[in-house]
Amino acid sequence: MMRQGLLLLVLGSLAFGVTYLVSRRSTESPSADKATAPTQRFTRVPEGQAPEGMIWMTGGPFLMGTDDAKAWPDERPSHPVEVDGFWIDETEVTNAQFRRFVDATGYVTTAERTPTAEEILSQSPPGTPAPPGELLVPGSLVFRPTKQSVPLDDVSQWWHWTPGANWQHPEGPESNLEGRESHPVVHVSWDDASAYAKWAEKRLPTEAEWEFAARGGLQNARFVWGFNPQDERAPRANLWTGKFPSFNNEADGFLRTAPVRTYAPNGFGAYDMAGNVWEWCSDWYDREAYQTRSRTKATVNPVGPNRSHDPQRPYQPQRSQRGGSFLCHDSYCSRYRPSARHGGSPDTGMSHVGFRCAKSN
Repeated sequence: MMRQGLLLLVLGSLAFGVTYLVSRRSTESPSADKATAPTQRFTRVPEGQAPEGMIWMTGGPFLMGTDDAKAWPDERPSHPVEVDGFWIDETEVTNAQFRRFVDATGYVTTAERTPTAEEILSQSPPGTPAPPGELLVPGSLVFRPTKQSVPLDDVSQWWHWTPGANWQHPEGPESNLEGRESHPVVHVSWDDASAYAKWAEKRLPTEAEWEFAARGGLQNARFVWGFNPQDERAPRANLWTGKFPSFNNEADGFLRTAPVRTYAPNGFGAYDMAGNVWEWCSDWYDREAYQTRSRTKATVNPVGPNRSHDPQRPYQPQRSQRGGSFLCHDSYCSRYRPSARHGGSPDTGMSHVGFRCAKSN
């Protein structure tokens, strides 16, 4: 399993920076999508007891993506999609929930395993030098605020390879989960999230299911809570407040992750569909998927492509992530909107990446 985050930091690859390209868009709320969704075909709530901690999504047709000219290219255009009814976790999987999984199975996460040079080089551009041996130790990428303003095109200023960082030690060996039992688990790779989902007799949501749930019935709204941007005086989600990446005024109460259910749920009753942590989806990430899909008729229950496709990161397989994180800020990364998406190496976890599960009826 390749530890792509290690490669990108150690070898100075520009690929990681592409994921977080500087967004210098206006902080004004763009106009809402002009298109409107078809009338939903509601699916009856299944009989019997609901799975613990999950809510029923009725499914039906909706418009996926956006036509907003200020959105990222991989979000456009909007296109008709239909999903069957499904269950989805009310919240992101917490540290307490993940601990029960580890205690029951003895599972060891990707960040707790020692990477090898062969694993890293197997998915690297030809001619990439081997990473120094002293850095081939278990660890993960940890966000650290900078001491002053820095150029936003150099992610190594705030992302640091940290030996000993993992889900139990989010900021490194000196940190722990005391008081953070109800925070979302972080430093989990797609492989880790999939293993948890299988143990819980669930699965990761598809991108289409995730976006259906995130919209909360507000098809044309740019945000999961409505049309207006977040007001720091009345925060709707755990996002970066202040000046990224040097100063967080903690107007929303948190420098890093927040306990799940801290903020009001969306219209479907799902919490933290924007901000807090990025959430893994089951799909392979295709940067051009929406352009391709928009040329067809309405797609029913899309599960994504057979493999990832990203011309900007051709050597790195990627799985889709949705929802943004506590690091999202309009000056840099505004991907906390329901249509926003990006890809991540499936064997890499970071201090702002988690997940939630879904389940078919």
